Amino acid sequence: MCASGKYNSRGPALIPRMKIKHRIYYITLFSVVLLGLVATGMFQFWPHSIESTADWTLDKRSIHDAPLIRLPVSSPIPERGDLSCRMHTCFDVYRCGYNPKNRIKVYIYPLQRFADELGVPISSTGLSREYNDLLSAISDSDFYTDDVTRACLFIPSIDVLNQNSLRIRETAQALAMLPRWDKGMNHLLFNMLPGGPPDYNTALDVPRDRALLAGGGFSTWTYRQGYDISIPVYSPLSADVELPERQPGPRRYFILSSQTAIHREYRAELERLKEENGEALLLLDKCSNLSQGAASARKRCYKGQVYDYPQILQESSFCVVLRGARLGQATLSDVLQAGCVPVILADSYILPFSEVLDWKRASVVIPEEKLSEMYTILKSIPHRQVEEMQRQARWFWDAYFSSMKAVGLTTLQIINDRIYPYAARTYEQWNNPPVVKWSSVNSPLFLPLIPPRAPGFTAVVLTYDRVESLFRVITEISKVPSLAKLLVVTPRKKFKCPECTAIDGLSLDQTHMVERSECINKFASVFGTMPLKVVEHRADPVLYKDDFPEKLKSFPNIGSL
Repeated sequence: MCASGKYNSRGPALIPRMKIKHRIYYITLFSVVLLGLVATGMFQFWPHSIESTADWTLDKRSIHDAPLIRLPVSSPIPERGDLSCRMHTCFDVYRCGYNPKNRIKVYIYPLQRFADELGVPISSTGLSREYNDLLSAISDSDFYTDDVTRACLFIPSIDVLNQNSLRIRETAQALAMLPRWDKGMNHLLFNMLPGGPPDYNTALDVPRDRALLAGGGFSTWTYRQGYDISIPVYSPLSADVELPERQPGPRRYFILSSQTAIHREYRAELERLKEENGEALLLLDKCSNLSQGAASARKRCYKGQVYDYPQILQESSFCVVLRGARLGQATLSDVLQAGCVPVILADSYILPFSEVLDWKRASVVIPEEKLSEMYTILKSIPHRQVEEMQRQARWFWDAYFSSMKAVGLTTLQIINDRIYPYAARTYEQWNNPPVVKWSSVNSPLFLPLIPPRAPGFTAVVLTYDRVESLFRVITEISKVPSLAKLLVVTPRKKFKCPECTAIDGLSLDQTHMVERSECINKFASVFGTMPLKVVEHRADPVLYKDDFPEKLKSFPNIGSL
């Protein structure tokens, strides 16, 4: 009984202590294993590039929550900008590579706040609604990639749409700090309001090295043809005012001018035209009897009569778009939305997307010195042509001007067409409104209504060292609708180099042709088919002096070049 009592007295005291020790041990072991699994999972799925982890969009992060980057005073500043840049000199197309969809990949830098050493931001507005809309549209498009290593084009999250809100030097320093800047190579900046008082430069004043610029106020002096992209100045009324599409045809007014704060000489000339042509011309200005604000921005007045803007634009056949302090005007977008044919008087202005859009189909461009002849010029245009231009103007707005998304994606498509010209959109695709297609209706004769499209012709361009001329020739030839292929990289016989001596060249080896044939055959077996075709005829006007049979010369009497 005593032994039993002794055991019972120790047992209850020892067993609980044993359980506590084991419990702590197992809990600790389980915690270590759990933490190991979590850490392994995080390492497996956590992005390995810092550049691709952060998301710039305001949908997930506020600009106020973005990390703050302070710019030392000694931070490097990019070069002013190379006016000689072209796609073949300042853009690395090899970064884009080949992909089955023939589509560039665009990377958007993570959202960051930049400030100087004292904490003063580089911009007074931060990230505007318009720029956020543009970046959001690009991130939702097929162009976007969050993998920086796959990117062909880089877009900073630094908002430079409006130069008025920027500190020029500090903004340039922020650009230079971007991890992939590399002197701006393959970087794209969007700017709609360039320059500042008193001269109002027609391109962004921020030094930007070799970066491409999508600008809203280019002149022929600042526009790098084939490199920069001229974009429209977005009108904030596009998102706030809905103008139903109006059928083309005669309107109440023949010519309407709605711009405010235009030069007094232009105003005087318009007043004279008004006196000569009476009610055919409506000349509007800012309303002086209304308080300033958003409401007054949507009103225009003439002799005390108030008109709603931009609704009044739909009441005219032609609408004047004059240069202001800047060449690019948001009025152009409002006019197109109203289906009014813009009459553009802004010498040297590069029209938006003029690289691909045929503005002769939707507008009338008149030299500023011929403003006095405007009424006569417009009266000479046939009514049917005016109706077509009204229709085309509205379609241009719908397709390319109506939103920041339209502006951004059109810009990227133009760059994409440069990188993959063999898959580029045609003139018709850029300029022809889509036709109505009846999917359930076939030809009653079950035959094509038009003849099948011909296979087209191949243009062969010979070149040596005139690169600028070559690109101009390519640009012009590519506009021919029946062009199927264009071949250039030069005739060996035209290359003369007296100081060059060929001693060990491959072509001097007697077995060279045999080895080359074996290489081609090997390529054909891997490729699956023989891509080379037998040439039955060669039409080359340059051969008129060469020792070829006359039957192969299509132009034997072309004369001296």
